[in-house]
Amino acid sequence: MKKAALIKGDGIGPELTEATLKVLEAVGTEIELIPVDAGYEWWIKHGGDSLIPRETWEILEQVDAVLKAPATTPPEPGAPKSVAVSIRQRFDLYANIRPIKTIGGLKGRLGPVDFICVREATEGLYSGIEHRITPDVAIAFRKITRRQSRRVARKAFELARERGWKKIEVVTKRNIMKECDGIFIEAVEEVSKDFPEITYEEYYIDNMAQQLVKNPQRFNQSIILGTNLFMDIISEEAAALVASIGLVYSANMGDDYAMFEPAHGSAPKYKGLNKVNPTAMILSAAWMLGYLGEKERMDAIFRAVEEVISEGRKVTYDLGGSAKTSEMAEAIAEKAAKILER
Repeated sequence: MKKAALIKGDGIGPELTEATLKVLEAVGTEIELIPVDAGYEWWIKHGGDSLIPRETWEILEQVDAVLKAPATTPPEPGAPKSVAVSIRQRFDLYANIRPIKTIGGLKGRLGPVDFICVREATEGLYSGIEHRITPDVAIAFRKITRRQSRRVARKAFELARERGWKKIEVVTKRNIMKECDGIFIEAVEEVSKDFPEITYEEYYIDNMAQQLVKNPQRFNQSIILGTNLFMDIISEEAAALVASIGLVYSANMGDDYAMFEPAHGSAPKYKGLNKVNPTAMILSAAWMLGYLGEKERMDAIFRAVEEVISEGRKVTYDLGGSAKTSEMAEAIAEKAAKILER
């Protein structure tokens, strides 16, 4: 039996987790989910140098994957790294993958989109190598390695090949950071030789940010690839092209381990209101099912989400409806179960 750790997170995380478990129960998953502690609310009570307790790390080492609800990251100097960054770095989850796709016919303000953001997720400025050298001066090091650049580039080209897509858009600022982004684009060039049917084009990050707003459809059926901070920003901007950030799910992939999570934050002001959109958490969980071998159940959940959103009767406020988090999840669960019965 496959096993997955379940991090309920902070803010709206626990209620999204509860909603998602209804859907997983409805499709009859055989994966054992093991609840574990982690996050800002746990840290406030217990302290320490990590948002993840030792007991949780021990379980994370034993399972096949992680399903993580949104968790709050404290911004104060000296506070621990985020839960997501800690797990990515510990398990070498070098590729953060965020599909940006119109769901259920709900177009964003700038029209229908269908592309994937692939972000290197273990290094860059997220390496955490920074120092305050005087009270008024701080410096940070942007670490880029050829090894991680090659690995994430290969993941991007593999995703394109799986979908029959022919284009990779590579985000850099190589005219300014010639060495760091030089290594990255060299790695992309090396990997591209194994994928002769796929071409790549380089965009500087400022131009990419503009083009995503000016004409996002130019990136449909392509992969947008870049280093950690650049793609953190670009994938967040891209998420705004979909009708709601509550629809955007993601995976953090390594060679033999993965963590799945919504792209949005913990939204503490909505905690306990049973109001927010559960779709991103539900689809993240569905993706995990597929990753762990339950593809039929994954497909049923994705199809159920499409149908519920397309019908528009049981959707949350951000999608123009009045359903509660739990009500939308129940509608998805019912549809997914019926789809599996057909």
